[in-house]
Amino acid sequence: MSKKWYNLFVSVGESGDRPAENPGANPPGSAAQAVADIAAGVAPQTKFTAPVDHASSFAEIYDSAEIHPPVHGFTIMKVAEMLHSEHIRNLPREVKRSSVLVALEAAGAPLQDVITDAVKRDRALDTFESVQQKSVAELETRKTQENQQIQAEMDQVVADHRARMQANNDDVAKEKERFFAWRLKKQEEEQKIADAVSYFVAENPITTGGPAAAPAPAHDSPK
Repeated sequence: MSKKWYNLFVSVGESGDRPAENPGANPPGSAAQAVADIAAGVAPQTKFTAPVDHASSFAEIYDSAEIHPPVHGFTIMKVAEMLHSEHIRNLPREVKRSSVLVALEAAGAPLQDVITDAVKRDRALDTFESVQQKSVAELETRKTQENQQIQAEMDQVVADHRARMQANNDDVAKEKERFFAWRLKKQEEEQKIADAVSYFVAENPITTGGPAAAPAPAHDSPK
């Protein structure tokens, strides 16, 4: 960067660190009104002419908002760099202010252009913030609805599986009921058979009541 503006800072910073007088400076009241007029002249909502692929890139946001440096090259970002330069960052606030004003005057850059640039960038950032906030809110709404749909589907699946499990349990209960009823009839039938056989044998071979025990496995006779 050229040190032309730094030389101007040094000349202003001399004479006991008193800020140089700026004949074109406005009184505080009129200056505040001038800033208000500048802000009023900038659209409150910025229009973006191109998509911003990287939200973390402020330069991309400014480009999309068509905020370009003026011909003289002095933007609020350049002024910020000047104020934080190692050459003047430790100087008193009024000295730094006056130094920038001198540099702007030497470059033929109206302070109004710098303030306008600052307001445009701020409006662009505010608008882009609103766009992102709306996008986040819309995404949250969509995902909440999607989650509700997923939950409904999960609840339906759980209900279906519970219904299948209950049907299985009902099938088992019905089969057990049928089996127990049959076993009662079986016992009655066996008792009838046993009673009839009892007239002809000393030891009744007919079992009644429960299932017959499985026969013991045969063992080979010891040799």
